[in-house]
Amino acid sequence: MSGDHERPDSGFGYVIDELEKSAIALILGAMTLITFINVVLRYGFNTGLIWGLEATSLLFAWLVVFGVSYAVKTTANLGVDAVVNIVPPAGRRVLALIAAGICIAYALLMLKGAWDYWANFANLPQTTGRWFPTGFEDMTRTSYRSWYEVIDIPMPEWLRFIEPWINEGEAYEKIPRFIPYFILPFGCLLLLFRFIQATIRIVRGDSHSLIVSHEAEDAVEDVAHMNKD
Repeated sequence: MSGDHERPDSGFGYVIDELEKSAIALILGAMTLITFINVVLRYGFNTGLIWGLEATSLLFAWLVVFGVSYAVKTTANLGVDAVVNIVPPAGRRVLALIAAGICIAYALLMLKGAWDYWANFANLPQTTGRWFPTGFEDMTRTSYRSWYEVIDIPMPEWLRFIEPWINEGEAYEKIPRFIPYFILPFGCLLLLFRFIQATIRIVRGDSHSLIVSHEAEDAVEDVAHMNKD
């Protein structure tokens, strides 16, 4: 079952696990609350939150990115094991490690791309190297975009402290884009962490694959007793 891998095996893993679950819960709650308030305002008072749609769209993007790593952690991704099942156990382990290596390489590529996209919005240098990072660009030759703002979401007063740090003291009217875009490098880093965890489980023999191909059958077994007289 996928739940077998939900228990963290270290203090750091526990912190990340709680952070992930809390973030998903908060995002779902915020999306529900904003949408509910907007519906009430629209049909009850003929008005609404102008920034509501953009906020829920960004929150949904955060939810998707968190969901990717969460699915890896819980082995909730479904897969086809028709070929794997005809291979001897030793061969399955080799195939699983090959798949894990490909996934880690993919996560590294995604992390580089996500950092390079987000970095300029946060006044940070992009990485050098075509595929994998070999260093950082010269900061004096980088064009920064920290002044880019979202379209509708107003700048909260409690975030004004970042203006001297990143926008040369200039006031933001809307939330700067580097804040919602931060989920890109963070989410890819979390995905890489989950793939490494999954690989370690395979090496230790605690798991046989990155996915649960029979999760549908397991779910049926879980509710089979409900159909009994």
